[in-house]
Amino acid sequence: MNQELSKKVCEQFAAMTIYKDPTTTGSLFAGRNLPSFVKDFLLKRYINSDGTIQRERLTTFLDSVIPTNQASVKDRLDCGEELTLLARFIVEIDLIKGVRRFGIPDVGIKTREGQIPEYVYKNHMGELVEGEKWGIIKLALLPDDDGKKNHVEMVDYKPFKPYKSVDATYLSNAREAFTTREWIDVLLSAMEYDADGFASQTEKIEFLTRLLIFVEPRLNVIELAPKGTGKSYVFGNLSKYGWLVSGGKVTRAKLFFDKQKQQNGIIKNHDFTAFDEIQTIVFQEPAEIQAALKSYLESGKTTIDNNEFTSECGLMLMGNIPLDSSKRPVNYRYFDSLPQHFRESALLDRFHCFIEGWHLPRINKGMIFKGWTINVEYFSEILHELRTQNIYGIVFDQIVKYDKNADTRDFNAVKRITVGYMKLLFPHWTSVDKVDLDEFDTYCLQPAIRRRGIIKEQCHYIDPEFKTTMPRFEVSNSGVVENDLFS
Repeated sequence: MNQELSKKVCEQFAAMTIYKDPTTTGSLFAGRNLPSFVKDFLLKRYINSDGTIQRERLTTFLDSVIPTNQASVKDRLDCGEELTLLARFIVEIDLIKGVRRFGIPDVGIKTREGQIPEYVYKNHMGELVEGEKWGIIKLALLPDDDGKKNHVEMVDYKPFKPYKSVDATYLSNAREAFTTREWIDVLLSAMEYDADGFASQTEKIEFLTRLLIFVEPRLNVIELAPKGTGKSYVFGNLSKYGWLVSGGKVTRAKLFFDKQKQQNGIIKNHDFTAFDEIQTIVFQEPAEIQAALKSYLESGKTTIDNNEFTSECGLMLMGNIPLDSSKRPVNYRYFDSLPQHFRESALLDRFHCFIEGWHLPRINKGMIFKGWTINVEYFSEILHELRTQNIYGIVFDQIVKYDKNADTRDFNAVKRITVGYMKLLFPHWTSVDKVDLDEFDTYCLQPAIRRRGIIKEQCHYIDPEFKTTMPRFEVSNSGVVENDLFS
């Protein structure tokens, strides 16, 4: 990103910007397992106006809340020490036993060992819900009520919430200062990648398409890509509102609802759940998971043991795909790269969007962004906020004509992908009169049709009864559409 564009970013986003220099800040976080949104929060706290870091103060703070020897945490608690940690922890609520538990995987504290007392829970009502959290927590080892055993108690808690609220209107107004090509480069820099490291606009858009699941509720995506294209980094580092599943065993109870504990699974309280290296994940009782997924992918709800489960969480399947010497898939049947229990057309047809990961470059150190850009903590919050903005769907309905006999899944898929691109690339399009119809067609509608079309084509290869023809969608050049559908 050139200096002129960096200057414009600083002018428009002011306090939400940060100077990134991985060569000087990387060593500060060495040995500390922190996602980018936490790193940016800390850098922002200890940065000077010229972009330099107060290294000593930051290091002192890190040492006080993130011990380099994390294995020592349990020993220190056992010796009677109270500890304050900046940590990732997991909350589980057992309604049957009336116990709220937490675990800190990175320091070896299991959920059966940690308890959240009533006063802490009530003081942070709505914050300590089930799922993965980040925050500053004070811990102490205390005896159980019966005095026979001990537990780790969350004595105090400060949620990781740098921004109490973010304003989508502010983003909309700021976006108007940038051209579309400039904004694409800004988004890449906010993801911590240098736009100059991408060979084409196609690569850039393909990379940014990963963010659609961040901004659009219940958007279900499949990405097949070669190794080294940054899949894990994007979904594991840019937002605290997502959950990345990387290998291991996955059960229906873990995903949706645990009947024994009366506890919701990971899908319930997250914006998205991404399955990384899908080929390495072991799904226990795959038939049950498949049945639950079919229902959920279709409507956002499913029934688990007579308990209705609902969520707005989108699902992302990520897997590797072998390429030939021209960097194209060796097999035109892309879904053959998925595990056997996912190769069912009725299940795959419920996914909306396909990302052609072979168009993406292999990530190298030269692609890591250096300079002024939007900080990740703000970026993740504004993406989360955009999920609740319904105006873009209304604008879509006003300017797009479509076949009245369009398959419901096709229509919903095209609309969701299109709206996702609008939120991401054109957040200032909050009314019809602000929309550039040519750009809408180029950057939003046509890519949505194509990405849904790939899903249909691949389902057809599995089951020829699935048709490959996409319904007709068209931008109205005559103004607002009022039920002016194709006959």
